[in-house]
Amino acid sequence: MNSRTATTSPATCIPWYQALGRRIATLWVVKMIGTTVGISGFFAIYFWVMHNPSSEPTVMPLTMLDHWVGVSDDAMLLYGSLWFYISLAPALAKDKAQLWTCARDAALIAGAGLAVFWLFPTTVPAFAVDWSQYPSLQFLKTADAGGNAFPSLHVAFAVFTAVLMERQLREVRAPAWVRMLNLLWAFGIVYSTLATRQHVLIDVAGGTLLAALVCWARSTRERLVLAEA
Repeated sequence: MNSRTATTSPATCIPWYQALGRRIATLWVVKMIGTTVGISGFFAIYFWVMHNPSSEPTVMPLTMLDHWVGVSDDAMLLYGSLWFYISLAPALAKDKAQLWTCARDAALIAGAGLAVFWLFPTTVPAFAVDWSQYPSLQFLKTADAGGNAFPSLHVAFAVFTAVLMERQLREVRAPAWVRMLNLLWAFGIVYSTLATRQHVLIDVAGGTLLAALVCWARSTRERLVLAEA
């Protein structure tokens, strides 16, 4: 079969939403169990590190943008949506190889972030906010005290997922508006880390850099493999 025939085969001409449906159905049990175990394991280590810092946490400094972004109770919805958002990338993996790559890179992000949290504990400032005026955020502050601030793994996972899903959506030739929704969702999650006062701008920058490094490393590995083929 020549390359032209391959590109026009029925498998590559199905509608994008059907292609996504096929991807979700592929290895769905493995994806469901793996994602659940991965997130649960991450939370267990995350909160242990937060409550058992190796030294006194450093308070992260504020920037002008931190003062400019207002507190928003509604941002809690976007903030919490991360854990559904990040499950989409493994769910849309087309095969074992892509699923393994997703899991490996997510583990790299988590491992690097947790190592920094342990070696260099950080926390957000004690903001002069009456949290009783923000019921959703008051609950968040009770559950997550604002430690493990730098780098923001909320941001790192959101950026990583956005990059990976952009690639997956392009592979199935999803329309531009779907790809834009993906990017807007990720941006909303990044914004929510500031609006909920769970992170400051420097944390956001650190999380973005961490995700960028992992994505760059993956792209470099793939280029080397193609060059050797």
